[in-house]
Amino acid sequence: MELQFKVSARIGRPVEEVFEAVADPAVLSQYFTTGGAVGRLETGKTVQWDFADFPGAFPVQVVEVEANRRIVIRWAANDTSPPDGQPYDTTTTFTFTALEGGRTLVTIEEAGWPQTETGLTSAFGNCQGWSQMLCAMKAWVERGINLREGMYV
Repeated sequence: MELQFKVSARIGRPVEEVFEAVADPAVLSQYFTTGGAVGRLETGKTVQWDFADFPGAFPVQVVEVEANRRIVIRWAANDTSPPDGQPYDTTTTFTFTALEGGRTLVTIEEAGWPQTETGLTSAFGNCQGWSQMLCAMKAWVERGINLREGMYV
């Protein structure tokens, strides 16, 4: 059985604005990638994300983008003891659903960890990170407040 999770939140802004909060590196860098993001999320591209708590930019492969509906990325798992000593990637899918009243439901799913102790630890860590990302996105997009500022360093 593969480890996976799903988290979601409702953001009080139209789907186009919420989608851009993930796809546009300038916006993403304001509330999530504390070390900055380089490159717009577009199908087939590889962009760079950097976090103050995980110093050093790392590549994010953009598998699929459907404007205002879905973004799929792949990136290296943060697993200190991968099976057979081989690093592996996980797949993260963002889904954007327009709701009544100009709101948007954002759902983030990630999968790809093996059923190992370090795979489980890595999956739980990413689940926590994506939950925090949704909270930070909501605060930034709705109110212009950066929840992550000073949170990790």
